Amino acid sequence: MTNIDPISARILRALREDGRISNLALADLVGLSPSACLRRVQDLERRGVIKGYRARLDPAQTGQDYVVYVAVGLSEHSKAAQEGFERAIMGFSEVTECHNIAGAFEYFLRVETANLTDYKTFHTDKLGTVPHVRSITSYMVMGSPKDTRS
Repeated sequence: MTNIDPISARILRALREDGRISNLALADLVGLSPSACLRRVQDLERRGVIKGYRARLDPAQTGQDYVVYVAVGLSEHSKAAQEGFERAIMGFSEVTECHNIAGAFEYFLRVETANLTDYKTFHTDKLGTVPHVRSITSYMVMGSPKDTRS
């Protein structure tokens, strides 16, 4: 585990809120000189604490505003079955997140499509044809009052 001191923790919180904040504004926010702040950010990037930066898109503007969380159970609990499932999921553009979880299901997916018809096509023609998929349980998102994903 990486040691994160209080100043680096403040830097990370600020970057999580606004990954495009200027170094000057970030330095001012956390109480460092711009050069010291830049060195810390570069160190956090080099150590892999900061894995990257990305744009948050408005699903309604991109036409992918039908969001479904999907619990997937596998029929076989082997490494080969998991690896095969994970390889298949990598090829599905509709899947924006894939998590291997503990509990009643093996995987939890975030799926984004344009509408219910497109989700049904994904469910039946893609996810439903992956070997070892035993069960698919869909949870349609009706609203997102809090979403702090970067």
